[in-house]
Amino acid sequence: MRETEGLTLLGNKNVKYDTDYNPGLLETFENKHPENDYWVKFNCPEFTSLCPITGQPDFANIIITYVPAKRMVESKSLKLYLFSFRNHGDFHEDCVNKIMKDLIKLMDPKYIEVRGRFLPRGGISIDPWCNYGKPGTKWEKIAENRMMWFDMNPESVDNR
Repeated sequence: MRETEGLTLLGNKNVKYDTDYNPGLLETFENKHPENDYWVKFNCPEFTSLCPITGQPDFANIIITYVPAKRMVESKSLKLYLFSFRNHGDFHEDCVNKIMKDLIKLMDPKYIEVRGRFLPRGGISIDPWCNYGKPGTKWEKIAENRMMWFDMNPESVDNR
């Protein structure tokens, strides 16, 4: 099987940029090292969505960290998927949970966490964080522990 088999976006110069939420954009490829536990981290500092009440734009840095199992998310498809939130109206907490659930459904990772670091609006910033560990594995316990210790050593807030 070729590495790019089933990938339609990677290398495609005629990609349409959806501006409405579209999880169908996500694509995967085979993890060549499923026997290893290792971290993959994505940092998207230009995430935008809309407030579902006011329609005003919200800007965030979305950080996705996961331990792959058999499948991995292809990065261009992830970029296009995150871009598809551009005109999507959802609260910050909903966006990060939706991203996490879509990625769990897509690739069934051993572990995943999604963090949103939203810029202040109205004088307050919101930093939602969610995680998941595959049930019945050591990663389920790791997810519980990460949740318990989530913000014990918070970073300093610099008004971004």
